[in-house]
Amino acid sequence: MSETPFGADPPAQPELRKSLSLLDGVAVAASSTAATTSIGIGLGVTAGVVGLRLPAVMLLAFLPVLGIAGAYSRLNRVEPNAGNGYVWVGRSLSPWLGFTVGWVTFVASVAFLAYTTAVTGSALLQLAGRAGLHRIGSLALDPGSTAQTTAVGIVVLAAVTLTAVTGVRTAARLQTWLLVFEYAVLLGFCGYGIVTGPHPFRLSWFDPFAIPSATALAQGLLLSVFCYWGFEAAFTVNEEVRDPRDASRAGLITLVTMLGLFLLGSVAFQRVLSEEELAGHGAEGLAYFGDRLAAQPLAVLPLVALMFSAVASLQAGVIPTARGMFAMSRDRTLGPVWSRVSPRYGTPAAGTLLVGALATAMAAGALVIPRLADMIMATVNAVGIIVSLSYALTALAAAVRFRPLLRTDRRQAVRAVVLPAVSALALLGLGGYLCWSFYRSADHFEVSADNGWFLLLMPLVMIMSGFMVAAWAKWVRKSPYFRTGAGTDADSPKLLTTSN
Repeated sequence: MSETPFGADPPAQPELRKSLSLLDGVAVAASSTAATTSIGIGLGVTAGVVGLRLPAVMLLAFLPVLGIAGAYSRLNRVEPNAGNGYVWVGRSLSPWLGFTVGWVTFVASVAFLAYTTAVTGSALLQLAGRAGLHRIGSLALDPGSTAQTTAVGIVVLAAVTLTAVTGVRTAARLQTWLLVFEYAVLLGFCGYGIVTGPHPFRLSWFDPFAIPSATALAQGLLLSVFCYWGFEAAFTVNEEVRDPRDASRAGLITLVTMLGLFLLGSVAFQRVLSEEELAGHGAEGLAYFGDRLAAQPLAVLPLVALMFSAVASLQAGVIPTARGMFAMSRDRTLGPVWSRVSPRYGTPAAGTLLVGALATAMAAGALVIPRLADMIMATVNAVGIIVSLSYALTALAAAVRFRPLLRTDRRQAVRAVVLPAVSALALLGLGGYLCWSFYRSADHFEVSADNGWFLLLMPLVMIMSGFMVAAWAKWVRKSPYFRTGAGTDADSPKLLTTSN
C-alpha cells in the first residue's frame, strides 16, 4: 500500500456549496434542538423522574452543556469540518474514539428521527381529532398508538427528506418561518401561564437537592441534556456557511435561547399543571396545557406549534446527520455513497435519502413498543446517554488540544481546557452512574421502558456496533483515518487516499 504518488494530481474532493448565513445556521441549530417538542414532551417525561424540579435540572444541565459548547466553538475556530467531533476527537485522543463519536452521533440521530417521526404523527392525529376526525372507516384514530403515529409520521419524514435534498438554504428558510410561529406561540402561552396559573410559584422548584434520589437526579440531568442536544447542528454545516465563525455564533446563540425557553416553559407548566398532570400526558402534554389556558380555537395553537416543531426537527435532524456521514465517507471510514454530492443541488443527496430510509426502518422497528409514551421514554434515555458520551469525548479533545495554554495563558486555559474537562467528567460520571442504576434495577430482561436491562441494552448496542464498523473501516477499507486520526481538511485540495 502506498500514498498518492508525488507530483500526481489527487482525486477531486467533493465540496458542499457555501450558501448559509448566520441566521440560517441559527435556524438549523434551533430546529434541531426543537424547543417546542422538548417543552411539549420532554418536560413531562422529565417531570416523571424529578417531580416539580424541572427548572432546577434544566438550569443545572445547562452548565456542563455550556462547557461543551465552548469546546465546540474553540475547536471549530482552528478546524472547521462537517465531521466536527469525529475529526476533533480522532486527532486529539484516538481514531477509535473519534470514530465512536461519529458513529454514536449518527445512530442517536437516526433514533431521534424515528422518535420524532412518531411525535409528528401523534401531533397530526391530535389535530385531526380537534377537527372532528376520529375514525377512518372502522379504524379509531389514536394519537397514543405507536403504530398509527409512526405510519402518519413516515409520510412527513419522506416529504422533509426530499426537501433537505434540494439544499440547506431552502430548508433553513422554511425552518425560520416555522420557528417564528413556534416561538410566538410558546412565549404567548407560557407567559400567560406564568401570570394566571393556579399553582403558586415556589423557589424550591430551583432546588436540585430536593430531587428524591441520586438516580433520579442523574436521569433527570441526562434527560435535560437530551433537550439541549442539537445546538451543535450549526457545526455540521460549517462547511456551507460563508464564514465558519458564524457556526460558532449560531451554536452559542441557540444554546442560550434554549435555556431561556426551557426555564420559561418549565415554570409555566408547573404554574398551570399539577405534578400528576405533568407526568401523565406524555406526547399530548402541550395540547393539554393549551386546553387549560384557553378555549377553542386558540387552545389548538400550542398543538399546531408542536406539529411545526416536530416537522422542522425532522428536517433539521436529517441535514446534520447526512453532513456527518459525508465527512466520514471522505475519509473512507464509511462507503462512498455518503459523499456523493448532487451536481444540481450541491448537497450529499444520496446520503440524505439514506438517512431518511434508515430512520423509517428504525421507526418501524420501534413498533415492538406498542405505547407511544413508553417508546419515547426508552428512546430519550438511550439517546441521553449516547449524547453525553459524544459531548464528553469532544470536550476532552478540546482540553487535550489546547493544553499548552496551561503554560502560556492561564486565563484562556480556564475556558479552553479546564471548563471542557470538568464538563466532560461530569457527563461521563452521570452516564456511568445511570447505566449502573439501570443494571441494578432489574433481575430479568423485558422489552419495556420500565426494564433497566432494556434501557441499558439500547445504548450499549449503539456503542458496540460502532466498534464493529470501525474494525471494518480500518482493516478492510484501510482508511487512512485510523493511522493519523486526522479527517479530510474541508479547505484542502487534496483528499486523503491510498492505493494498493
